[in-house]
Amino acid sequence: MAKIIDILPELQGQEMAYVQEIIKDMEDEKARSFATIYRARRKDPTLILVTTILGFVVVAGVQRFILGQIGMGLLYLLTGGLCLIGTIVDLINYQSMTFEFNQKQAYEVAIMMKDKSDS
Repeated sequence: MAKIIDILPELQGQEMAYVQEIIKDMEDEKARSFATIYRARRKDPTLILVTTILGFVVVAGVQRFILGQIGMGLLYLLTGGLCLIGTIVDLINYQSMTFEFNQKQAYEVAIMMKDKSDS
């Protein structure tokens, strides 16, 4: 059983617990493969925070595009971050938005790893 702190030391809090739960039954080699793919797909909460702050100054909605929420990104872009209210809400919730995105990515990678081993 691989320890999450050894293969993905940059994870924190909920994300670390979630990924540990996913890899708990994986062999070390498979867990390291998972970590490599997941590390490439996940988004850092600091990146989302910085792009949300840029929404106040430059262009609103960049954080939504980065998280793959194209429709919301366009809405924010066209409405100035819903008159900055949506941008403020995103500023408060940037960690949970990032965790939700990373959670989906971890699940997809785990499914991909499972399908690969079944073949």
